[in-house]
Amino acid sequence: MKAIIIIYVLFVPFFLGDRDTGREQKAGQTENFYSLSFKTIHGEEFPFEQLRGKKVLLVNTASKCGFTPQFGELEALYREYAPGLVILGFPSNDFMNQDPGSNEEILEFCEINYGVTFQMMEKSSVKGKEQNPVFRWLSDKKLNGWNNKSPGWNFTKYLVDEQGELIGYWPSKVKPNDPQILELLN
Repeated sequence: MKAIIIIYVLFVPFFLGDRDTGREQKAGQTENFYSLSFKTIHGEEFPFEQLRGKKVLLVNTASKCGFTPQFGELEALYREYAPGLVILGFPSNDFMNQDPGSNEEILEFCEINYGVTFQMMEKSSVKGKEQNPVFRWLSDKKLNGWNNKSPGWNFTKYLVDEQGELIGYWPSKVKPNDPQILELLN
């Protein structure tokens, strides 16, 4: 009987993971969200340590995509939930060259067409060999604790909670104001 209890205690959690959240245990997590930093679209260093205590929605963006109108929805979400929510837009040209412009052109497009005031980051790659370190963390379960999904297209969304834990991933077709996302913001 003792052997069965020992086996259960040692191995069942390994196979089941964290049953309350559906995520795997974070024993292998080697880097935390707040250790990251990235450059803004203006070229200034942006340490993620300053995001502690806030929810953060990270989105890979593009100016010439069918999902580009989500800029307006992201801005509306930001205005409703700030200052408790920070949105970081990461322009990327990874998907069919749908963001070919410079940082200056991208920023001007976002401000003029969608009134974007949330933080835009420097243009970078969000997948593949050139993947930036932020999206590497978001899409590597050894780093974030549970998610292995890289962006499959523009406007993929990741949500990090106030403690720096990745708590959500949504593909492009899920709009920023979708109930799945809003539930985690409230």
